[in-house]
Amino acid sequence: MAAELGTPCHCYPLDVTDAAALAAAGADFIARAGVPDIVIANAGVSVGTLTEEAADLPAFRRVFDTNVMGMVHTFQPFVVAMRVAGRGRLVGIASVAGIRGLPGAGAYSASKAAAITYLESLRVELRGSGVKVVTLAPGYIATPMTEQNPYPMPFLMPVEQAANSMVAAIDRGDRFAVMPWQMGIVARLLRLLPRSLYDALAVRAGRKPRGVPLE
Repeated sequence: MAAELGTPCHCYPLDVTDAAALAAAGADFIARAGVPDIVIANAGVSVGTLTEEAADLPAFRRVFDTNVMGMVHTFQPFVVAMRVAGRGRLVGIASVAGIRGLPGAGAYSASKAAAITYLESLRVELRGSGVKVVTLAPGYIATPMTEQNPYPMPFLMPVEQAANSMVAAIDRGDRFAVMPWQMGIVARLLRLLPRSLYDALAVRAGRKPRGVPLE
């Protein structure tokens, strides 16, 4: 993989739920390449979950450990060095699913809502330091993860288009960006819907199949 990128790089195969492994990788990277300009926390898993099913409890934990704590573990080794350098961007991949709770996706929606709030907290903590925190909240992107969804996915984005939109948002240093723009409008409307109306609409939404979390 490193050779295919066509640029010098350092690869660290690891599990983002392992804080010690991330800390070691971060320290090694800084020693080799210096303080990074951009750190992107992109690891995420998704699976349908139901609170009533005891068998789903490990899936809840896996989703939270990966989507929330994995983000914290990814950023932690770099924050002090970036703050001292007075520059850089910490980029967290959240989701439109974190704006309102989706039925059958309690673990995923809650984890992405937690990610959005965590990133907001981090952004305020680092205000004035020169380090920007960028929250990206994509809608549906055509990946192996979304291939498992047995329901319509409005505004489904090709991977290349999504990547270009994310790069543009990172370059601008956006505090919060939704892509595609159509989903951004939907996200704003979802925030404004009264709970009673949202409940009536969401109960008819398609549900992700239960099972092993998809990476």
